[in-house]
Amino acid sequence: MKELIRDTYGFIFESPLIEEIAQVSSIIDFKEGDTLIDFGDYIKKMPLLITGAIKILREDFDEGELLLYFIEKGDTCAMTMACCMGQTKSEIRAVAETDGQVIMIPIIKMEEWLSKYKSWRNYVFNSYNNRFKEMLAAIDSLAFMNMEERLLNYLFDKSKINNSREIFNTHQEIAYDLHSSRVVISRLLKALENQGKIKLNRASVEILTKK
Repeated sequence: MKELIRDTYGFIFESPLIEEIAQVSSIIDFKEGDTLIDFGDYIKKMPLLITGAIKILREDFDEGELLLYFIEKGDTCAMTMACCMGQTKSEIRAVAETDGQVIMIPIIKMEEWLSKYKSWRNYVFNSYNNRFKEMLAAIDSLAFMNMEERLLNYLFDKSKINNSREIFNTHQEIAYDLHSSRVVISRLLKALENQGKIKLNRASVEILTKK
């Protein structure tokens, strides 16, 4: 496990911290579509992503869910950390966007390392800052962008996460992430295709333009 942690976090954490992470943590494999954290869960461990990507969703109390942001290799989820520190129930759902692996760190160590390791403290604070910026971007998207702009940004994000310009999601799945309807998403995808920005295939959407 130590080498796996060093490969991902060696440029962030000092060697003694990597040693401790390897001693007290466990590694969990996950598959695309797995729910890793659900609404209302008490979170006992903090995740550090080794490989893959996870999408973080917020519950809409009227209906459905809203995509907040993605976390990738080397990231953690600030909202999960907040629940760990406050020992409160989760207000997010974490769903695997791709297959991957995650390190799970016990809460007690997470708190201990804040005073013991400067690199850990910086990592936690930077993670809060980065996720806060992403949530502000999500709010800006809802407040100031029309659905076509939100859809295109979503496609760019999916392309980056999957390292491919071809996105294998149904119109219904896209609508679910954007808290819209399949009919609206299908119409907007067709409009983007007519603009030459994407190409609609039988089971995928191919991005033709750059962000």
